[in-house]
Amino acid sequence: MKKVILAVCLGLMTPAAMAQTLTFGVAPTFPPFESVATDGSLKGFDIDLGNAICAHLKRDCKWVNTSFDGIIPALKARKFDAILSAMYVNSARLKQIDFTHKLYSIGSYLVAKKTSPLDASKLSTLKGKLIGVESGSAQEEYVKVHWQNKGVDVHSYKDVAQVYLDLQNGRLDGAVLSGVSADLSFLSQPRGQAFAMKGKPLEDQKIFGVGSAIGVRKADNQLKAQLNQAIAQMRQDGTYQKIAQKYFSFDIYGSTP
Repeated sequence: MKKVILAVCLGLMTPAAMAQTLTFGVAPTFPPFESVATDGSLKGFDIDLGNAICAHLKRDCKWVNTSFDGIIPALKARKFDAILSAMYVNSARLKQIDFTHKLYSIGSYLVAKKTSPLDASKLSTLKGKLIGVESGSAQEEYVKVHWQNKGVDVHSYKDVAQVYLDLQNGRLDGAVLSGVSADLSFLSQPRGQAFAMKGKPLEDQKIFGVGSAIGVRKADNQLKAQLNQAIAQMRQDGTYQKIAQKYFSFDIYGSTP
């Protein structure tokens, strides 16, 4: 104990470094990145990545279930240490919090029935149509910025599972979704066989940024550095690639660093 106190006094060990538990905020409604298993435990690519990061840092992992639209305020209120929940880095979020290096890149697409004339590349096909998005997501921000003021009706949902349900039941004309999640959780399933991605992936550097990363509070520079070091080590020693292969048949990281 005397040695620990001495180390703190000398500035060799901060309270953050002494903490035994690293707490991540997560909205587990976005498979295959994060979801709730039948036994109530969390599962998914982000969950495995977070647990591996904790192992690299030799710290215990704790997960706090939080709604996505309230996850940044919860981080700022210190309800957890960091956000690991498929969050895009963009200019709006950078005004509130900071981010680690990129974890992965995922495109966003308009999903609609194969027989539908809707096309994300042709705004004229979207006027007067009802498009679903998850509340608080980058996809919601995109359609509100680029489509809502052009005559497109937008409906936001707390849970992306409800977006899929209303799309399947015909209550939506289309939905803007993460391409990976839409492919694995909907389009490749029996319920999504009549649907497809319509048009090219949506592009807006300010909204979608360079990809997804771990969100941290602005002042938590030491934690950010520790997380970046763990991510770099995992990519170098193959841990990252091994985890990714469990979920994806393609390079989820992308070419942009």
